[in-house]
Amino acid sequence: MDLLYSNDRRGAYPPSWYAATADALDPFAPLRGETRADVCIVGGGYTGLSAALHLAEAGRSVVLIEAHRVGFGASGRNGGQLGSGQRMTQDSLEKLAGDGAARVLWDLAEDAKALVKDLVARHGIDCDLTPGVAWAGTSRGSVDGLHRYAEHLAARYGYEEVDVLEEKEWQAICRSPDHRGAILDHGAAHLHPLKLALGLARAARDAGVTIHETSQVHHIADGAPATVQTEGGRVLADHVILACNGYLGGLNRKVAARVMPINNFIVATEPLGERAAEVLTQNVAVADDRFVVNYFRMSPDGRLLFGGGESYGYRFPADIASVVRKPMEQSFPQLKDVRIDHAWGGTLAITVRRMPYLARVAPNILSASGYSGHGVGTAIHAGQLMARAIEGQSDGFDAMAAVPTPAFPGGAAMRSPLLALAMSWYALRDRLGL
Repeated sequence: MDLLYSNDRRGAYPPSWYAATADALDPFAPLRGETRADVCIVGGGYTGLSAALHLAEAGRSVVLIEAHRVGFGASGRNGGQLGSGQRMTQDSLEKLAGDGAARVLWDLAEDAKALVKDLVARHGIDCDLTPGVAWAGTSRGSVDGLHRYAEHLAARYGYEEVDVLEEKEWQAICRSPDHRGAILDHGAAHLHPLKLALGLARAARDAGVTIHETSQVHHIADGAPATVQTEGGRVLADHVILACNGYLGGLNRKVAARVMPINNFIVATEPLGERAAEVLTQNVAVADDRFVVNYFRMSPDGRLLFGGGESYGYRFPADIASVVRKPMEQSFPQLKDVRIDHAWGGTLAITVRRMPYLARVAPNILSASGYSGHGVGTAIHAGQLMARAIEGQSDGFDAMAAVPTPAFPGGAAMRSPLLALAMSWYALRDRLGL
């Protein structure tokens, strides 16, 4: 079964609140016949669009191929949080890679945030970019750990954008009885993810990138040039970038062994009006400390956007709203009577260590994926790093590629059932408060 078509209609955005509030671009024509380019990019999400834009600005001829619509995948469906650091915490990275490498990875993550903010400003992308992302703890021990981590970032990395909040201070901002305290990062931000993706697509188009939608890539042949084959045509290119994330399928076995697609789900409530103050009193985004993270924020039109729940097969659940309502009501029992107007799922991709997998999978083929729920900044930055690597400036790409990324146990065939078993255990721990 193909994830590209398991849950979605070809060439159509999912019926999300994001799609309902964004102005889609006119469709780009499918690929027909043979064409030649310096670089062919497979995938029209954040990674591919960023790589295309930066390469076009460097003077390269670029063809971008997307199976559905630009921003169709996780880039247009996610929680919209532009977080600080990498997906793995800095103290964990210090243990994994050493202090020096951890410092480089921190600096790269700061570059990622700055890049997104610069692109939004430089290209006039109206995506509701707003500062403030909090991590909330559901136990005293978790809160203490978050507070120590904020102190660690200030002492080791000079990062002093984080407020340390005890339970009473946090309750004044977020009215969830499930939380015992938090840290609030003013250097992080939240935004409308599909508007960001569409803005990047407009910028790439205007920079000269040739975009083809509804053109699924079936095969890539190594060589000089490489050949990228779709059902309607092919691209001969000196370089190829794989920017497929959870929708890679069988295009590359090395990547597929290390990057696994999973599904995550979000709802948008009815507009809450004055009841919005029962949820948040400040315009910040929030994620909690559970292994399967709950995350939420208020939309500009006063809805609660709440994400929670995961699945590891191909199909989304039949009733996504019911799946997400359960953790939403655990976080906000005062909203039991609130109507859900939109419910949607998306496919992202994770790695064993939750760090992105950047690799040169052939002499002229680069890949970046596996952002593990931290992709708003990291994916856009990965696109820039791959563009720079093609231009001969590979320091940033090489630093990310040097992070050890083991294959999933059992390879592609066994990764889903083994992960589902592990996640069931962690979900049980969450329910028991362990």
